[in-house]
Amino acid sequence: MGRQPGARPRGPWDGGEGRRDGRVRSLEELRAELARIDRRPYPAYKDLRGAYALGEVTLFIDHVQGDPFAAPSRVRVRLPRRGALDPALDGASAARRVALADFLARRAARAIEAAVRAGRAGRQGSGRSGEVRVDAPGAEVLERSACRLTDDWAELRLSAGLPAAGRTVLGREAAALLLDLLPGIAWEALRLGPDDAAAARRHLDTVEDARALRDGLAAREIVAFVADGAILPRASGVSQRPLADAIPFASPPELRVTLTAPHAGAVTGLGVPEGLTVIVGGGYHGKSTLLAALARGVYDHPPGDGRERVVARADATIIRAEDGRRVAEVDISPYIGPLPSGGTTARFSTENASGSTSQAANIVEAIETGCRVLLMDEDTCATNFLIRDARMQRLVPSEKEPITPFVDRVQQLGRERGVSTVLVLGGSGDYLGVADTVIWMDAYRPREVTGHAHAIAAEVGPPRRSEAAGPLGPPAPRIPDPASVSAERGGRTKVRARGVQEIAYGAEEIDLRAVEQLIDPSQTRAIGALLAHAVERGHLDGRRTLAEALALLDADLDRAGLDLLGWAGEHPGDLARPRMLEVAAALNRLRSLRVRQAAGRGA
Repeated sequence: MGRQPGARPRGPWDGGEGRRDGRVRSLEELRAELARIDRRPYPAYKDLRGAYALGEVTLFIDHVQGDPFAAPSRVRVRLPRRGALDPALDGASAARRVALADFLARRAARAIEAAVRAGRAGRQGSGRSGEVRVDAPGAEVLERSACRLTDDWAELRLSAGLPAAGRTVLGREAAALLLDLLPGIAWEALRLGPDDAAAARRHLDTVEDARALRDGLAAREIVAFVADGAILPRASGVSQRPLADAIPFASPPELRVTLTAPHAGAVTGLGVPEGLTVIVGGGYHGKSTLLAALARGVYDHPPGDGRERVVARADATIIRAEDGRRVAEVDISPYIGPLPSGGTTARFSTENASGSTSQAANIVEAIETGCRVLLMDEDTCATNFLIRDARMQRLVPSEKEPITPFVDRVQQLGRERGVSTVLVLGGSGDYLGVADTVIWMDAYRPREVTGHAHAIAAEVGPPRRSEAAGPLGPPAPRIPDPASVSAERGGRTKVRARGVQEIAYGAEEIDLRAVEQLIDPSQTRAIGALLAHAVERGHLDGRRTLAEALALLDADLDRAGLDLLGWAGEHPGDLARPRMLEVAAALNRLRSLRVRQAAGRGA
């Protein structure tokens, strides 16, 4: 859902529970209205806006497209909760309600697919006539706006292309869509038989178990957990389906821990300890596959995914080099000293960051906004940021090299800032001597080799000397200028997501290609809306730090959910909740952003 030009936010969305008089009209009235506008010009469809009682189903027509070639109309279908969908299924648990809404949205997607195969849905007429869509979940279970649950009812939010021949209303076909197809999809998705209810409970129990495992990590002083038997490899580089015949994960005895989940009971697997964990191994042996599973472990997964019991702390963040990104007033001085040109790095700004400066900025920005677990893969890092070996130290004196390599800061991050690091390596052996834990991936089987790695580090020379000087200190909090975060363009508000890689925001394009834990376009849409909301609601007021503004945004979502982000005339049916870390990442990549450091307010 892109924000419409000139639209003003209503949030929290008021629901549009009927026409202006608040009346819910009958099936007969909707049928008569469709007969009346049959063969009229397409804008006559706008008379349908409102709520209709179609037996047990209530149909809401919230927004009518102005043209058959425009984005489809937005409708909702609602059924009372009863039987297998009784509120006892999810109870008072927020996690279970999110999981149940996810389960029902998946059922709706399957019902729509079946209707398309049967020829009852899909393009039938001009433009997008007959299209029906729900914002279907992917490989992760996210809080979404596609399905909303209360104790009294369950509701699907759909988009539907109202039928037309050219730009003429097709009333009979519209009646089939609105009076038959959409209520039928609601019944198929929201009414559960005994087998369906059992599948729903498995889905909810799986998500609740993952939440419990994740919540238990800190008490065990581990940053991630991979259950024995998990399937980590994916079917392909563009698919999140589990690889058929993949080797099930088996934890090494030295790192094996047992956690407890409310439904699965005792679960045994690999516990990744706090501190610096280095993952080594030959090419194609599963190093990056393990790291990718940990990165996705900040989210929950449905039954059958293979990663249902692979969890990471909720603040774990992928860090990589990002040549060319803009950086605004970030203190990267712990990693990059004074530049040869004389420029300071305590308030570093650039329109075109190098690999090393971008990676340093990514670390500082992540920690500024709450990250305490860094996930890094040597393949996507700047080599000169990671390491400067002994030979290079001898050739280029330290006073001629402004970069303090990460190998000399990584232990300080743990001791002074409580930040752990998981680092995949294939060639930077100098990390073996400073690693707290070393895992060797051998044909997708992990082995604990810390002692052996330390012995090798002690034997192989010449030794390198640390180039770190002084404590790290907290990252300097930054205060965004709200005027620099405006989404207005030409007097109109413009926010539109383009997949997971880009947001058109006002006059700017936010490049998100390096923000790898954005996994769903619906998250990207929500991020654009959240940035606009933060300005409009005064969370970004020129006095609050970025972290303080993000905390207010998170609290808004906790209180009102994604309906907070509904726009006038549209239900917010295709949003998914992002982490505040990704919201901050998007803001930091907004090229118009201006900030100032908050003096004396260390994080």
